Parts: sequence; structure tokens; C-alpha cells
Amino acid sequence: MAGRIPQAFIDELLTRVDIVDVIDARVQLKKAGREYKACCPFHNEKTPSFTVSQVKQFYHCFGCGAHGTAISFLMEYEHMEFPEAVEDLAHMAGLEVPHESGSDTIPQSTTQPHYDLLEAAAEFFQQQLRSHPQANHAVDYLKARGLTGEVAARFAIGFAPPGWDNLSKALGKDKAARASLVETGLVIERDDGSGVYDRFRDRIQFPIHDRRGRTVGFGGRVLGDDTPKYLNSPESSVFHKGRELYGLFEARKAVRKLERILVVEGYMDVVALAQFDINYAVATLGTATTPDHLERLYRTVPEVVFCFDGDRAGRAAAWRALENTLPVLRDGREARFLFLPEGEDPDTLVRKIGKQAFEQRITGAVPLSDFLFDHLASQLDTNSIDGRARLVDQARPLLARLPDSIFRQMMIERLAEIAHTDPVRLSQRLEPAHESPPPADTAQAAAARPGKSPVRDAIALLLYQPGLAEAVEELPFQAQDSVPGTALLTELVELLQRRPGLNTGAILEHWRGREEARHLNKLANWKPLVENLDLAAELNGLFAQVAQQVTERRISQLLENEHQRPLDDEEKQELKKLLLARAAGP
Repeated sequence: MAGRIPQAFIDELLTRVDIVDVIDARVQLKKAGREYKACCPFHNEKTPSFTVSQVKQFYHCFGCGAHGTAISFLMEYEHMEFPEAVEDLAHMAGLEVPHESGSDTIPQSTTQPHYDLLEAAAEFFQQQLRSHPQANHAVDYLKARGLTGEVAARFAIGFAPPGWDNLSKALGKDKAARASLVETGLVIERDDGSGVYDRFRDRIQFPIHDRRGRTVGFGGRVLGDDTPKYLNSPESSVFHKGRELYGLFEARKAVRKLERILVVEGYMDVVALAQFDINYAVATLGTATTPDHLERLYRTVPEVVFCFDGDRAGRAAAWRALENTLPVLRDGREARFLFLPEGEDPDTLVRKIGKQAFEQRITGAVPLSDFLFDHLASQLDTNSIDGRARLVDQARPLLARLPDSIFRQMMIERLAEIAHTDPVRLSQRLEPAHESPPPADTAQAAAARPGKSPVRDAIALLLYQPGLAEAVEELPFQAQDSVPGTALLTELVELLQRRPGLNTGAILEHWRGREEARHLNKLANWKPLVENLDLAAELNGLFAQVAQQVTERRISQLLENEHQRPLDDEEKQELKKLLLARAAGP
């Protein structure tokens, strides 16, 4: 894994690459005034609501809320990871991607030996399945589960033979190799320090591949009486079970355009379904589905179906999956739940009923909305006012986790229908309280102000026209926690003065992965309703309002302190200065 890509290179890349060219090569755009439009590629629609701004280098869909830069588009549309998207754009621009050394990312020189060793281990296990004298019971087990040699080869299934040191003897030829065996968890150091022993012994071996097809770990299914029944590789520099999904690489390789992914609980379930030509199943690695799993899945497909046993434990696991899914369910993404008959798993059921009947069950899986409301209602008496009130109380925090979207509004309306209450009032109770927007001095100013505070308005203006920051000599305020957003506004102005010439898309990439990115992306879509505004004067006016807010909040804080204790000399002087400034006015 290479080091971190320098931010300065990303800035340069996004000034050289035109987002219109990137998107138009994949989605046909039509000129519409100063922007370009198309039907959104991220959800189904008949009337175009997907807009691309060449000036801002930013796209936004008014239907599903999808938005971002050229990098974001490739990540969403082509299902790329961030480094892949940057590499793709760099190739288009004829640039070579540099990498920083000494970053918090593990350098290639450190991890590559681990990948090489894990691949060698996968080959070793496959060879043992073919040639080891005791491999017959492993082969018999796989045949009894209905697997052909073709499917076993597609998933690179192998065999870890009985014995304490088969793998360590085969691959631990030198000190560096032995250290890598320990670091990747293939062998375990003895407590007394006398040596190591193989982690996987007398087990069917399922290699776990990352998105690039590299072996990053193993899952082992016991053949004898040892415990645990399933054993996974431990976390390492190249393997993180909260991010990887067994079978995802194989699914993307087998199906050219995936539309749906089925999440099951075990390796054998994935492989058995593939044996019946159901090639879109994946399994988590001994953990519940994480937000990282879900983001990776939804970058690949619009629909995720979770498959669980129909018993109490299965439904409890399904509910945990639902809770983790809610925050990532923006418009265009769908989640369903398939509950199997008691005593069945995907492996046994597909062998009983066949591919067609099994896929009919997948198609008829319960939508997340039905599962959520049915689950809550089953524990309450919704025929009574008290029961419906409790339903609302229990559903509100769940619906509040949903991103702002059409789906969220429809879920609120569904809850209101069940509870026999007003959806507008219910929606208001889900939203956090906002301060009222300051009164506009003129019609022009009102048209220019997109937010609910001068801080938001100033940020939106700078995202709309970044060059405005070049004329700012000094901000008339200091960032203060009591006035939310002042730290972000200050940081934005400093960035634009330090790196003049950035377009909106390049600016947004500076906040990728940070909490503030969500707010910036929303504000980046704003544009003035009135043409020919004096935006520089408007920005200065907003800065003055922010400064006034900061002053008022600091005065209030000092006066509150004075009620609790005597102010020191420095605080008294500060309060006097602030009161005089307020009396003098702007």
C-alpha cells in the first residue's frame, strides 16, 4: 500500500480535469444555461434533476441528494475506492500520482511481504487439498456439501492438514518470513517462547480477498472435533474484518453488472449459493455488518438483502443490521430482509428448493420499512392511543438516523399513518431546533443568503465564488466555540488565501472524511437568485454580522462569569472594550 496522496496533487488534479468530461463519458449530459443536466445515474427518474456545474466542478442531484466532485463521482458510479479514482483521473490528465512517505498509511515496503506470504499460504493450502495423504476427508466433506471442483477452484478453497508446523516449515524459511507468519496470524507464538505453531490445523481453508483480489486472511472450517467451528485470521496490517467481506471480489468478478447483493452468515453459504449459480452472495467475517461494510456494498449495488435465520437470534441479528444500515440509506439505496425457515441456512435451503425458488424468496424479502414498523408494532398495542404514542417514541430516534432524503420523509409519513397523527408535526419533532434567520436588509441580501446564520451564508458565498477570499485582509472576528461554524469559516478563508485558484470541487476534497464535509457539500449547491449582486460587499456585511455575534456571545459569557465570581483585571478591561464597541455600533 503506497503512502498518502499529497493534498496539493489532488488540488492540481481537480483544476486540470473537467468534471463535465468525466461524467459525460459515462452519462449523457445536456447543456442547460450555465450548467449541464441529465437523468440521475444513482436513482431512477424520468425528469432530469442531476446537475453538473463546470464552474464549481461539482455535481448535485435534487432528487436523491447525490453530490460531490469528479473523484466522488468515480467512487460512486464506478464503485472505486479513493486511490483508484485519483489514479483514474490522473491517467486522464497525463499525470503520475505521487505518494508521501512517513504518513500514517503503512508503506508498500512493509505490507507487500505480507501479501506475498498470504498468497503463498493460499497456494500451499490448495496444494494440500490436492495431494496431502489426509486430504480425503476434506474432499469428501466438500463433495457431501455438493461442491464441484470448478467452484472450489473459483474460491481457491484449500486444506490445512493436521499437525502443528506444516505451514511454518513450508514458508518460514528465514527470519523475515517467520516474522511475517506471526504478524499475519498464520502462526502463533508459544507462551513459553519456545517457537511457533500453525493457527489453522485440520480445517477447510477459505481465502479472504480484498477488493483487488489480494489474499488478506483466511477462514477455516474445522473437520474434526476442535473448536471453534469457524476460525478467522486475526486483525493485521492488511486484514480488517470490519471492512472486508468474503465473496465480494468473487461476486464482482462473476457478474459484470451487479444489481443486488445477498449478505449471509457463513463462508459455506456463499460457496454453496455460487454452486447453484447465485453469484452475488457475501458473508461478514464473524462480526455484525459494519458501516464500512455497508458503504462498500452500496458503492457496488443499489440493493442489499440481509439473510438470517427466522428464530429469535436471527431476528435480533437482523435488527442490529437494520440499525447500522439506517445512517447510509440515502435515496437510491434499498435494504431488505430475508428470514429463512427454522433449522435452515442458505446452503441447506438452496439444495432443497433449487435456484429459482430460492431467488423468488430473495425477490420477496421484507423491505426495511416493513421490518422496522412491524417489529416495533409487534411489541405494542397500536389500537390504543398509548400504544401508538409509544410507537412514535420508539421510532423517532431510528428515523432521525436516516439522511435527509425523500425516503426519510416517506418513512415519517408512514409512521404518521400508523400512529394516526400529522406527518408535518411529526417531521418537525424529528428535526433539531434551528435559530431563526436574521432579517434581510434588502431584497438583494435576502436572495443572496442561503443559510440560517451569517456564518453559513459566508461559507456558501466563498464556495460559490472562492476568489472573494483574496480581498479579505483580516477577519473582524476570532473563531469561538459559542458561535458554531466560526472555526470552519476561518479555516476556509485561510485555505483560499493560501491556495488561490481552487475551484469548489478542489475545496471540498480538503474536507473529505471530516464531519464538516457534509455541511460544506450542502452549501456548495447554493447560487444567488438575483444576478449581478455585489458579492464582495455582501461577504463583508456577513463578516460584520459574525463579528457582532461573537462580540455579543463573549459579553454574555463575561457577564455570566461576573455573577458567579469577581472578574479579574484582564476580563474587566475586555468587557469594557466590548461594551464600548457595541455602543459605537458598526
